[in-house]
Amino acid sequence: MARKEGLIGRKVGMTQVFAEDGSHVPVTVIEAGPCPVIEIRTTESHGYDALQIGFGPKKKNVSKPEAGHFKKANVPPMRVVREIRLEKTEKLQGFQAGQALTVEMFTPGELVDVVGVTKGKGFQGGVRRYGWAGGDATHGSMFYRAPGSIGASSDPSRVWPGHHLPGRMGGDRRTVLNLSVVRVMPEQSLVLVRGAVPGANGSLVMVRKSVKAKKAQPAKSAEKK
Repeated sequence: MARKEGLIGRKVGMTQVFAEDGSHVPVTVIEAGPCPVIEIRTTESHGYDALQIGFGPKKKNVSKPEAGHFKKANVPPMRVVREIRLEKTEKLQGFQAGQALTVEMFTPGELVDVVGVTKGKGFQGGVRRYGWAGGDATHGSMFYRAPGSIGASSDPSRVWPGHHLPGRMGGDRRTVLNLSVVRVMPEQSLVLVRGAVPGANGSLVMVRKSVKAKKAQPAKSAEKK
């Protein structure tokens, strides 16, 4: 699978914009970048090809090794540092340390993937976590949202691996594929994508060019008479 460049951002929230035909489009507003390139990692020196980028200034609690690493690239200390791996060294030739990546790399109508961490729900029961139907709520069934039986009796006398049970819900890394870019606002470092993205408002996300862009369907051939 191809690896594509992208930006670190922060989810601002959801709103709606109006298209040229007057229809309203639900969008998620993402503050993406600017992300300076801290280091360019290559197969010869690190064993893989990647861009190391940062997001958000870090004004305190900067260790001397961190300060030296950022100073080498002539970049102020960054709060968030991530790596974007690329498959071929040729893709790194257009980048250099200290270069700032902005939302101008995206264009309206382009497809992007957004990576984020879903909202944490805490400890939840099986009805909410897995959509269990539950039991009867009337006639004194005493079995409404309870787990019920979780395994066989004497054979095999254990719970089957992978059985759905109550537990922690949410807080998982998720990727939403093929979201359309509706609007790019370089002055505010904002990009508006159609649809919802994982995470709460203010959470960190990664916006990258789509790795599974939908291919245009070939035109149907004329029917034979």
